[in-house]
Amino acid sequence: MSGAHHHHAHGHGNHHHGHGHHHQERASLTARAALASITMALFLVALKTWASWGTGSVAMLGSLADTTLDFIASLITFLGVRWAAMPADEEHRYGHGKAESLAALTQVVLITVSAIGIAWRSFERLRSGEPTQGLELGIGVSVIAMIATFALLAYQRYVIKRTGSVAILTDHVHYQTDLLLNFSVIAALVLDQLLGWRIADPLFGFAIAGWLMYGAWGAASHSVDQLMDREWPEEEREAFIAAAQEYPELAGLHDLRTRTSGAHRFVQFHVWVPGDWTVTEAHDRMDAVEMKLQNRFPRTEIIIHLDPEGHTDREGILPKHLTESAR
Repeated sequence: MSGAHHHHAHGHGNHHHGHGHHHQERASLTARAALASITMALFLVALKTWASWGTGSVAMLGSLADTTLDFIASLITFLGVRWAAMPADEEHRYGHGKAESLAALTQVVLITVSAIGIAWRSFERLRSGEPTQGLELGIGVSVIAMIATFALLAYQRYVIKRTGSVAILTDHVHYQTDLLLNFSVIAALVLDQLLGWRIADPLFGFAIAGWLMYGAWGAASHSVDQLMDREWPEEEREAFIAAAQEYPELAGLHDLRTRTSGAHRFVQFHVWVPGDWTVTEAHDRMDAVEMKLQNRFPRTEIIIHLDPEGHTDREGILPKHLTESAR
């Protein structure tokens, strides 16, 4: 690469410590949220196992499968979040942010498998037409589950607002669907036992399986985007470019690249500077601008590469029409 590479992740001295403290707080909050959902899922798995056995309902079985998955998912999330929060080390100098995406993908596989299982059970029930039993037990367990889920959701919302963790968000979506699931179990039992609609339970079973699959694909595409280093969404790129345009030093911005890894965001670009500036002068001016940008975009690592004015970069990994324009 020609020109001078200039990179400055977090400023100096106390600025760095402030970042470290924020990082720790984020890590402990996400870990606490993950622990809360593990504990709750364990409690619900026990309850619903008892209820599935007592009612013989496929919808209840679906609800149990969902909670068991939530439990495994929460465990993976807990480990994934702790792994992703590990600071950068010698082998992983960009940090471990992608561990969160890997954790989310593992969950997708589990969800897919269980959805197929529930659909299969529902299909068998449709053929045999057995009734369900134990109305009070089924409804009681579902109501307890809904109350516990409400409490967890409120806590997760608070944590997501503070940290923006992908893994906790995936978890949050699971538990939101739990509310619907528990409600649908009540509906299935009531229709089956009070109104004698034998197909209600298997149909709810199919619906639950479909819903699980739908959620899994959403989570999968988000994780794959991160693993593939997809650029930031268009409006975020535009916002960054707009902010950069406010500093006259960055007028010659080109070759902008962005990516996200867990909660860490990376942005790098080239800037043309007057050819008669000394290296020190160029560096000092860029340093000042970079500090300002860094404060406006927290948790973002900014890497600036300087080119003398009028210099065209030799072709690197990007084709020319992408490098020479700011976009």
